[in-house]
Amino acid sequence: MDKPVKTAEAATENVVVKPTKASASGEGTLFKTPLSLRVTTWIIIGVWTVIAIFPLLWLLVMSFKLPLDAFNANPFAVIFGPNTRSSVGGVSILGTTLFLAAAYALLSVFAARDAWLARLGSTETNTKTWVVVGFYVGFLLVGALTFVFLVPWVSSFFTFALGGIPVLSALVNPVLGLTTQHYETVWVQNGFYQQFINTLIVTVGVVTISLTIGTLAAYGLARTRTAWAFWILIAALVFRALPHSVLVTGYLPPFIEWGLYGKRISVIIVLVAINQPFTIWMLRSFFMNIPTALDEAALVDGCNRLQAFWNVIMPVMWPGVITTGLFSFMLAYND
Repeated sequence: MDKPVKTAEAATENVVVKPTKASASGEGTLFKTPLSLRVTTWIIIGVWTVIAIFPLLWLLVMSFKLPLDAFNANPFAVIFGPNTRSSVGGVSILGTTLFLAAAYALLSVFAARDAWLARLGSTETNTKTWVVVGFYVGFLLVGALTFVFLVPWVSSFFTFALGGIPVLSALVNPVLGLTTQHYETVWVQNGFYQQFINTLIVTVGVVTISLTIGTLAAYGLARTRTAWAFWILIAALVFRALPHSVLVTGYLPPFIEWGLYGKRISVIIVLVAINQPFTIWMLRSFFMNIPTALDEAALVDGCNRLQAFWNVIMPVMWPGVITTGLFSFMLAYND
């Protein structure tokens, strides 16, 4: 009697594959970085980070100290501010704890923003713009009120309540000298907030106009097949290379004649003229990486050129627009 022949599937059912050490650990030894290399990499990154951030942190620390402490030769006097603490006051252990607790609570709420938005009726499939915008605006307002009013008020209350108790007074007495009188002098007394508002208005106006015009111009230059596109780009590059004083001199007579001299709109016009060539060149490079098959498919489906641009190309183009907007923002803000 013939024995039954096992098929390949039946034969493989009884085979037990033993996991190796490399597969069980989830990583192979071939691509595993040596411990010495990892330690060296983290040391280099840490040292570089400290060197890069230290000047900014040191300036931030000095800004909250009186001149006697800010320009002291002893670095510990700059950090702890004994003269500032004795003259003006500072922060206590309890105040620092309240600040960190409030920051942790706000960060926890922000980390769970998807759950909060779902409670307010905004989900991934049913996103309500006004709910999302309201949540972020409310979060910023609550955060500002918490750190500006709530935490200082609670800290002062505990200072008044526990200041007379010998043991607990150590928690509410200042241990780190700190003052905000420099910020109050610059922002309130010297009226720097007005200049800051002007800067924000000009910057937002420049970015908005530059991206609106630059996106349409870059899309047209990226999709055209004529030789004029090259010369238009060269002309824009030459215009960008001109000194800023040349542009300002050319705009000055009409600004005076039309009553725009000294207005924010005149600054916006000049900065848009300066930064627009850069915006067009950068956006065109992003549009060139998007295949023209998307435009053709949209046109075949019944879209006109503007509908194809807005409904098909722009959803793919948003990373490039955001990147260009950041560069445009920095250029306008610095100018």
